[in-house]
Amino acid sequence: MVNVGSDKPNIRQVATIAGVSHMTVSRVLNDHPNIKPDTKRRVLEAIEELDYRPNMVARALATQRTRRIGVIVESAVAHGPTSILRAVELSARAAGYSVTPIALHEGDALSPQEAVDNLVTQGVDALCVIAPRSSSVAALRRIAITVPMLVVKADADPTFLTVSIDQHAGTTLVVDHLVALGHRDILHLAGPLDWLDARARERAFHSRAKSWGIRERPIVVGDWSADFAYDFAKGLTRLPDYTAIFAANDDMAIGLIHGLHDRGFEVPTDLSVVGFDDVPLARHFLPPLTTVRQDFGALGGAVVEMLRAAIEGRDIPALTRIPTELVARASSAAPRESR
Repeated sequence: MVNVGSDKPNIRQVATIAGVSHMTVSRVLNDHPNIKPDTKRRVLEAIEELDYRPNMVARALATQRTRRIGVIVESAVAHGPTSILRAVELSARAAGYSVTPIALHEGDALSPQEAVDNLVTQGVDALCVIAPRSSSVAALRRIAITVPMLVVKADADPTFLTVSIDQHAGTTLVVDHLVALGHRDILHLAGPLDWLDARARERAFHSRAKSWGIRERPIVVGDWSADFAYDFAKGLTRLPDYTAIFAANDDMAIGLIHGLHDRGFEVPTDLSVVGFDDVPLARHFLPPLTTVRQDFGALGGAVVEMLRAAIEGRDIPALTRIPTELVARASSAAPRESR
């Protein structure tokens, strides 16, 4: 054991314990690709033994990097964007990066240009946009951005790096689940179609429904909120012809169930309801909600890994789509006429 006395441990003490040069320790700290696994292991073990914390200011000066990722979040109060931001923060921290977020809200005076300018002036190494609207992406295309930028969206993009949860696959799971139960007339309560995730789910719903020969029915466009869905359900004057509703997120699905109950209809006896997200309360609602679970942790890891590769000049990973999982609970059942 090296005696470090009362002073904080330094890079040369780490090098002594690991049996390498201080330059090798520096390369490990900066994720240099040409380090042997055994050498990297010894250095990391020495860092842990000494509880060494590198001088981030000195590292930034040496590498011209701040190890900071700027994140622009649309509607940071919603479950999905909040969960993605948290996952990005955790993954970034594990990789030795920090995250500086800025939230954009509809009607907010802060523009995408101002958000980018704010983050770039803080010296971020890369930018990420979470839960974007198509209007925001269009605005970002007109901005000269000098650092790597990633947009969390389903489709590849010629301007930005992209990564996403597989919205198409998740929606396909919903339609297939309802069809397997016997439903052939399904209403889709979509999110705002300026939101890329809402648009992806709406397109996937129509595509899969068409492949099953399900009746073509106009969608209802909501605003992601439980209040909108509650008001829609309370506005029904009679039991509708459709036998199931696919809501584009769990908040709207829960609002639907509440509104249908107050209108005198039972879920799933009269109508099945399926959501998307698997929010923590979904399993505890009455009836417990059938929904699509999104792996936000895996998405956060993919975002950080792709941005790190771009920052560090490594090969960019291929477009990643994170798999989804259908969680079947009591809010979906066979249609009423087949019982």
